[in-house]
Amino acid sequence: MPESDAMTAQPPDITPFFGLRPAPSASSPRDVRPGVSGLSPESMLAWAKEHGLPAYRAKQVLDAVWRGRQEAFADILTLPGPVRGQLAEALRFDTMTETEVRITDGGLTEKAVHRLSDGLLVESVLMHYPAREGARERHTLCISSQAGCAVGCPFCATGELGMERDLETAEIVDQVRHAQRRLAANGQHLTNVVYMGMGEPLLNLDRVLESIEALNDPDRFGLGARHITVSTSGVVPGIRRLTALGPQFTLAISIHAARNPLRDVLVPLNRRWPVEEVVAAAREHAEATGRRVTYELTMIEGINDTDADADALAELLRGDLAHVNLIPMNQVAHTPWTGSPIPVVERYAERVRAAGIAVTIRFNRGTEIGAACGQLAAEHAGQPTPAVVQRRRERIVSQSAAALRGERSDEPGPALNAGEANA
Repeated sequence: MPESDAMTAQPPDITPFFGLRPAPSASSPRDVRPGVSGLSPESMLAWAKEHGLPAYRAKQVLDAVWRGRQEAFADILTLPGPVRGQLAEALRFDTMTETEVRITDGGLTEKAVHRLSDGLLVESVLMHYPAREGARERHTLCISSQAGCAVGCPFCATGELGMERDLETAEIVDQVRHAQRRLAANGQHLTNVVYMGMGEPLLNLDRVLESIEALNDPDRFGLGARHITVSTSGVVPGIRRLTALGPQFTLAISIHAARNPLRDVLVPLNRRWPVEEVVAAAREHAEATGRRVTYELTMIEGINDTDADADALAELLRGDLAHVNLIPMNQVAHTPWTGSPIPVVERYAERVRAAGIAVTIRFNRGTEIGAACGQLAAEHAGQPTPAVVQRRRERIVSQSAAALRGERSDEPGPALNAGEANA
């Protein structure tokens, strides 16, 4: 991935949403040793030289990290024992201290709960799609970029937790390595990676870009850029950075509503970057890369699934290189909403298609194990008091009622530093 000013630009200084209920907070100091999967080949080679090792030792390490099934430096038997000891002392082979996997949907969906060195939990979801007529077998992994999330969308369980911290590059990549080891045991290979798990990827963009570089590098994971999707709830400076870099991975926008009063409620970042500005930035990205932008909508009954909402979206995206995914909302505790019935979603889809925009209705996977869209991390959090839940429900109902009357939120958007505010 080429170096540019965009690669080193500072991310927006977002004032985080601190959460409705307590997240499983860090319980121990973070391990200061770098994760080996976060090192570039050049960095690994430099480490080897610094420790008096020949260059081929660095290649042996990277081959084991990216191609082998080893789970620790001690398992790399091509290396002398003293070298394995040096590596273990300086680096971490795996940044996940433990991983629990749960399976549902007849084996088609797997949720992995990963514990990090400081005790924080993040989740990834592996979805299997068997081959069918006209389509090859696929294995798609949804990964997290942050522990918690600063955005605070009210229909999302991760948003209820608030923000803990950004993930390191290796902590992002190791979610992929874990899934690939499970697949390799069955002679399978990961085909797609989507940054749609916990967190807002564009608020940890430097680490996300480094992880994509590792996944895309033919000498490391070797996944084609067009098999990688990065999602955002609308961090416009981040979208513009991506456009400047010109990558070929897919950009996905969690749009959820095309009318600003409603999107102010559903996606609080809209108070900082209104939907027209988000779509304009995405349009520029599509023009620069030639890649279609995906727009994701969580469909909430009686809130954002009306004919007026469909027509607003159609008008907003008319003529764009765009594809719309409609996903009925998965039930999230403490939210007074339910997912739109399928006939309502289908009616919405037809109105958008009439404007010449491609639409797909996505059906829920992994709801039984809390692995579906919007459900990640909920089961590991502490429970709020009934009074807190009631206040939140009343606030959401009041805000959404005002939004449906066309009233913009009077709450401030996420605070930015002066440099970003003028970007």
